[in-house]
Amino acid sequence: MAVAPRLHRSELCVPGSNLRMLEKAPGCGADYVMLDLEDGVAPDDKDQARRNVIAALNEQDWSGSYISVRINGLDTHYCYRDIVDVVEQAGSKLHTVLIPKASCGADVHLVDTLLTQIEDATGIVQRLGISVLIETATGMFNVDEIASACPARMEAMVFGVADYSASIQSHVSTIGGAEEWYATLTDRDADGRRERHWGDQWHYPLSRIAVACRANGLRPIDGPYGDFNDPDGFVTAARRAAILGFEGKWAIHPSQIDLAHDVFTPSEKLATRVRRIVAAMEEAARDGKGAVSLDGRLIDAASLRQAEHVLAKVEAIEARVAGKRTARVA
Repeated sequence: MAVAPRLHRSELCVPGSNLRMLEKAPGCGADYVMLDLEDGVAPDDKDQARRNVIAALNEQDWSGSYISVRINGLDTHYCYRDIVDVVEQAGSKLHTVLIPKASCGADVHLVDTLLTQIEDATGIVQRLGISVLIETATGMFNVDEIASACPARMEAMVFGVADYSASIQSHVSTIGGAEEWYATLTDRDADGRRERHWGDQWHYPLSRIAVACRANGLRPIDGPYGDFNDPDGFVTAARRAAILGFEGKWAIHPSQIDLAHDVFTPSEKLATRVRRIVAAMEEAARDGKGAVSLDGRLIDAASLRQAEHVLAKVEAIEARVAGKRTARVA
C-alpha cells in the first residue's frame, strides 16, 4: 500500500493534559497536530490526558489538520491502554499513531497487530497509519529495519533530538540547536590568526533518517527546536532539514507553524520553474527527445523526476489553501 500523500510541513505538539492547548489546536493552521500522551504529560496526569484527548477528538472539528496521537512507550504500562482506549473510542478521527523511542521492527509489528485487531473489532474502515520517533542509539542503529517493518502502515519517521542526545550522552545544552564547541579551527594564517568553523552535530542522524525514509517511501520529519523565542534559529534548523530531504518539522509553539510552512513550501520562483520543466519535457517526449535545453541548461529524465516531486507538493499546498478559502466562504 502506498503511503498516504499527506502534507506534513508542520506538526504542532499538544500535550493531552493541557485543555487550553487542546481547544486552540484545531484552529492553529498546522498541517499535522500531534496529541501527546507521552513526554508532554506528567505520570500522575496520564489517565486524565488520555480521556482529554478522546474527548477532544470526538467533540472538536479537526478537519483542518491531519491528526496523530503519541502513545506512551512500549516499555510502559500506559501504552496498551493508550492504543486500545483512544483507537476504540476515537480511531475514526485519527490518521496516525506515533510510536516513541522505536528501537526495532518488532515495536512496529506490535502496534500494527493491535491496530488491526481494534479496527476489525470496531469496524474502522480507514486503516490508521504508523509514524515512529527515532530518538535512541538503538533506534538509529536499527533505522532501516524499523523503516521497512510495516509497509502497509508506516508513513513517517521523526528525529527526536532531545532523547537522542541523552541516549548518546551528548554534551549539549539546547534542543535542536547548534553548539559552539562542535567546531574546528583552521591552521594559522600568515598573521597567526585562526578561524573557528561551526559544524552541525545533527547532520549524521538527520541524513541517516532521510535515506531510510526515502528508501522505504516514508516522510522524514525533523523534531523540535526548543527555543520558541528564537525564530531565526528555528528557521535555520528547518532549512537545514529541508536541504537534507525532510518534509517538515515539529512546532512546539503555534508561532513556529508559519515559520515551518515558509521553509517547507516551495517558493513561487521554484514552482514556476518546475512547471516549465514538466511542460518542456512533455513537449520533448512528443518530439521523441529524452533531453532538451531550458534557459540554457540541460534538463532530462532526472530533472523531470525532481520537478514532479516538487510539483506534487505545490499542488497539495494549493489544494489545502483552496479548501480553507472554500470553508470560509461556506
